[in-house]
Amino acid sequence: MKQTDIKSSLGKEDVIDIIGQQWMLVTAGTKDSYNTMTASWGGMGYLWNRPVAFVFIRPERYTHDFIESNERLTLSFYPESYRKALQICGTKSGRDIDKAKETGLVPVELEDGVMTFSQARLTVVGRKLFKAPMKEAEFIDKSILAQWYGGGHGGLHDVYVVEIEKVFE
Repeated sequence: MKQTDIKSSLGKEDVIDIIGQQWMLVTAGTKDSYNTMTASWGGMGYLWNRPVAFVFIRPERYTHDFIESNERLTLSFYPESYRKALQICGTKSGRDIDKAKETGLVPVELEDGVMTFSQARLTVVGRKLFKAPMKEAEFIDKSILAQWYGGGHGGLHDVYVVEIEKVFE
């Protein structure tokens, strides 16, 4: 993987599509202890005069523990041929299986000890700036609660804003 300029790498991407339709892996931890999960909710933009990404992670997810205990995380994006691997990473828990072994994804340690996978076509390294839990009372459109948080979907997400520090292709 080669580090590239943030604007030139992300400027040619449709971030709505690569996150919402193509999905991403959110990975945190070190080479000795990390976890990854598939996410399709998030975004990228500019906040506090910095390029940022924002991601939504339910506290009950195993990856949440790794995000909480590490300053940085990665968001990585894959060719369509890895869709099955991303499905596994989004439906199986790292508490129960070795996701790299199960999917064939090859872990790679980047600078600063953050983790990604060799098959990623794009990896964004982010440093945590902000975290807030979603609160039921704050939802203006209450139908979202029933649709996405009722009926066994899981708890409300924590919102993380991370500064985009580096991009690798």
